[in-house]
Amino acid sequence: MNNHPFDQALALTPTQVPGVYQGSTSIAYWNMVGPFGGITAAIALKAVLQHPALLGGPIALTVNFAGAIVAGPFTVTATPRRTNRSTQHWVIELTQIDTQGQVEVMLTGTAITAVRRNTWSSEDSPMPTVPVPARVPEAKPMTGVEWIHRYDMRFIEGAFPTEWKAQGEASLSQLWMRDTPARGIDFCALAAMADIFFPRVYLRRALRVPAGTVALTVYFHADAAQLTESGSGYLLGQAHAQTFRNGFFDQSSQLWNEAGLLLATTHQIVYYKE
Repeated sequence: MNNHPFDQALALTPTQVPGVYQGSTSIAYWNMVGPFGGITAAIALKAVLQHPALLGGPIALTVNFAGAIVAGPFTVTATPRRTNRSTQHWVIELTQIDTQGQVEVMLTGTAITAVRRNTWSSEDSPMPTVPVPARVPEAKPMTGVEWIHRYDMRFIEGAFPTEWKAQGEASLSQLWMRDTPARGIDFCALAAMADIFFPRVYLRRALRVPAGTVALTVYFHADAAQLTESGSGYLLGQAHAQTFRNGFFDQSSQLWNEAGLLLATTHQIVYYKE
């Protein structure tokens, strides 16, 4: 097994039932009250990519965070529900055993994999013009959140607030990011980085209100070869919200490699408290 902390956190052991895997949470990717949502999304995708019946590569992943995952073992099940000539549709579930010995569903999800074909292509979302990573200082990690230390993050705009005195006017963040230590980008790493953006409500409110992702969708625009070409370089991430209303808001994100290729777009719905 690769010694990188990301690969250790993703480690899944096959059972005698195809598509059913055993894993365990990693303290290296711990958040405030459970695992970093991005690592959980990556684990769900890994179960699909590890399945012996896999067709093609991922084009979409949706995970719904149904419950707070506790430290310890878990089971992930990835089931191909329909396979067509070029696409495959998956259902994913992550469960844990509670203190009473009952099975609890902690995550549900879906994925679509596909065989990509060479076609006409065009870019309608060019990468913003920003300073190169070397000219942007690395952000100081927050205390009390372990997973932050697993990433090199360099904010160009919209860094995590250090003062909570006045309501912000914009929810936009732009930052360069990559794994620490550096690691070649792949689909699982991309899925994890799609959730690296802190809740947009922190930029718009004067209060550090409780908030957490309810559902996250990642659309993969790059194929495996394009991810390989990206190497272990930085990705440029950009995130902004659309609306905050009645305890929920959504935020959209884009991820480009250093060459300006759009690798993935994401969308998530987040709850927040008053």
